[in-house]
Amino acid sequence: MGGLFSRRYNPLTDLPDLTGKVIIVTGASAGIGKHTVLHLARKGAKIYLAARNESKTIGAIKELELAGLGPGNGSLHYIKLDLSDPQSIKKSAEEFLKREDRLDVLINNAGFVEEDYVTLKEGLGESIFANYLGPFIYTNALLPLLKKTAAEPGSDVRIVNLSSAAHAFPASKDTIFTSKEALNNRFTNSRIGKMQRYGYAKLANILHANELQRRLDEENIPITCISVHPGGVATPGAQRLFNNMLPFGTFLMKLISTSQEDGAITSAFAAGATEVKAHRDQYKAAYLVPFGKFGTKSKPAQDSQKALDLWNTSEQIVKELNL
Repeated sequence: MGGLFSRRYNPLTDLPDLTGKVIIVTGASAGIGKHTVLHLARKGAKIYLAARNESKTIGAIKELELAGLGPGNGSLHYIKLDLSDPQSIKKSAEEFLKREDRLDVLINNAGFVEEDYVTLKEGLGESIFANYLGPFIYTNALLPLLKKTAAEPGSDVRIVNLSSAAHAFPASKDTIFTSKEALNNRFTNSRIGKMQRYGYAKLANILHANELQRRLDEENIPITCISVHPGGVATPGAQRLFNNMLPFGTFLMKLISTSQEDGAITSAFAAGATEVKAHRDQYKAAYLVPFGKFGTKSKPAQDSQKALDLWNTSEQIVKELNL
């Protein structure tokens, strides 16, 4: 099953019991994130839905509870997080650390599809900040607790970054991460430019997982970092993105896409599948595609120097933000 077998992975029957696990899913108020929560909570996990819209997320929690999450299943909790706001990121991590003494899985699921280029007050585009730098900051803020949990006997700690096949869209000449100016690659507001801008951030998600895995391995810390392409899923953001590429893109997307529940299968696999723990060396810094199978990264996404450049630049930006 999953990455090692041919038949389709079924979270309902194939995921193990996750009772006692504490998980964060960002951007979990709708779409893939919401259904990832459903798959994992059905197996007993305690899950924090980290999102910026409290009323929408509370509504999602109520819907999920009506979908069958009750006694014997996991519990759902809201925590505020705006990945385009450094102070919100910091406060969200601090709040979580006050409430929990363990973190088994962090799923950086939240995604942002920018229409026209928008510059935040921090001097970076909203797409690269919300899709990449925000999750980078959030992960680092939670990393001490992830490491502490990983030190416990029998632990199985994972960090999952939602990427996309779009990570291959930017040309190699555009994938430069050696400075804040380079990271802030604006591209154009054309249909192709918007796709490249989104893909650039999704490439950064993979490079982040690659470099983080390398650093954790150097410290002999048993945390597994995985990047995921969920497939063609008809989320509102994906429909807008596809419509940017082609006339009638939204209509075509609906015709060829999978459901949001199925789109969450690979995330659920990466977060909880027994195969990942049993074959951890194969899954470290892996790029998974539906449904839990190994995919092929683009050439820039395999470049260790780009991953290191991105990490160093990100650390410098974080330092400038006084976080």
